[in-house]
Amino acid sequence: MDKPAPEEQRRGNLSRRRFFNSVAVGATEAAILTIPDKAEAQSPALEAGAGQLVKVALNVNGQTHSLMVEPRWSLLHVLRDRLGLTGTKPGCERGECGACTVLIDGVARYSCLTLAVEAAGAQVTTLEGLMRGEQLGPVQQAFLEEDAFQCGYCTPGQVMNVEGLLRKTSDPTMEQIREGVSGNLCRCGAYANIFRAVKRAAELKKAES
Repeated sequence: MDKPAPEEQRRGNLSRRRFFNSVAVGATEAAILTIPDKAEAQSPALEAGAGQLVKVALNVNGQTHSLMVEPRWSLLHVLRDRLGLTGTKPGCERGECGACTVLIDGVARYSCLTLAVEAAGAQVTTLEGLMRGEQLGPVQQAFLEEDAFQCGYCTPGQVMNVEGLLRKTSDPTMEQIREGVSGNLCRCGAYANIFRAVKRAAELKKAES
């Protein structure tokens, strides 16, 4: 068998050397990419981990609760799983549906996006806090009268958002109502009844004052 010409042999050797060099470089780069950044590895958030608790006092529906919570816990989690206030519903849990809406110092907020420690020192109102003993509050009563729900899952968040709206604007226009409830999704599409319920709730609140 004829031996390859010197030039061909040289090219073949160079090709093989380039191949092995490229493999070695690629492996080195891959190893470097898998090493975690030193600052990231030592960040307080990662070092804290689960299970480390801090003490927090939450005023919910006029009652103060002293709790040990993880700093990463949402207000939604604490309300439902630590205080048993299940009127506040988990929905998307990323601030898109509004099912978890509560009032914080009278302003509607998504409890899934609010840390429990953030609510310390504030007045938190949940759906249960609108009740008058066993009697429904004005907004709850208006939703009942106007049949402003179908499956009902979004209703607690809708009620709390409307309560916040009426505390800010006692006699809202239809445009203000549409804008005010725009942060709460009703997958059943009961918006027309919800709008009527807001008007009815405003009337009931006026009658009380």
